[in-house]
Amino acid sequence: MEIRIRKAVKTDIPIIHNLVRELAIYERAEEQFVATPEEYERDFDDQIYRTTVAEADGKVVGMTLSYMAYSTWKGRMLYLEDFVINEDYRRYGIGQMLFDAFLQEAREEGCRLVKWQVLDWNEPALRFYEKNQAVIEKDWWNGKIFLRE
Repeated sequence: MEIRIRKAVKTDIPIIHNLVRELAIYERAEEQFVATPEEYERDFDDQIYRTTVAEADGKVVGMTLSYMAYSTWKGRMLYLEDFVINEDYRRYGIGQMLFDAFLQEAREEGCRLVKWQVLDWNEPALRFYEKNQAVIEKDWWNGKIFLRE
């Protein structure tokens, strides 16, 4: 299997949207996934987020979606919003390749840290991040307000 990691292009948006749906289903929250492909396209054009995809034999099978953020304590930070590999393509090292590309992008952008969230019950993800020497914080709580659904 030939694996290629590359920046996404607009024609990748439908598969990226589908991969995020797969993640929402896996996370038992599909009903909360309300962003449309049209919104993804608009926000991609507006450079609200950036995304990198993994191709296996020419087929997009995984992706990272991130955006620049700022830590008042550390400075520039790249936030990893979503990171998903199609279930049929897990265990081939594709996730590590994508994650390494994400980390490299952050370094090239001059970031001091990267950040993301992981569900406390997602043991495979927790093991993956711990293998990559990630600090998994358990003392900070998330806050959010939905402005519209």
